[in-house]
Amino acid sequence: MLNVAKEVAAMSRMTVDQLRAKYADVFGEPTNGRNKRWLVKRIAWRMQANAEGDLSERARRRAMELANDADIRMTPPRERKSAPAAEVQPVTVTKSVATATNLLPGTVLKREYKGQTIRTTVLADGFEYLGERYKSLSAVAKAVTGQHWNGRLFFGLRKNGGRR
Repeated sequence: MLNVAKEVAAMSRMTVDQLRAKYADVFGEPTNGRNKRWLVKRIAWRMQANAEGDLSERARRRAMELANDADIRMTPPRERKSAPAAEVQPVTVTKSVATATNLLPGTVLKREYKGQTIRTTVLADGFEYLGERYKSLSAVAKAVTGQHWNGRLFFGLRKNGGRR
């Protein structure tokens, strides 16, 4: 008889690579998973199912019903490409640059819209327009126009529909 608690305790001391090897032994196929907790749970479930029996026939029928209603992936997942062993260059990002926009805080963006000059100021954590703070340029553009706009396109930071 399988002692699940004992097996889980033993697996919790294993490395991820050891768990992946055990997964391949238990399931008969390799996994791309590298999350230790997930691997332990899946292996323990399969070991218990093998020792005590799998799903009941009723559960199998219900699972098939649910699977018939689910969307099916028509293309297999892409194979991972191994990156060439290139020298990794460290990248330094300073706090003064808003990473989502690459605009420095204090920068004023200006645009003419329906006869009005729209001005928004870049903040460290968003944008300011007419005394209000917004999380994104798209939110500012929506406040101005009442419609959803790509903020970078609206303020002329992107041209040709997103192509540079």
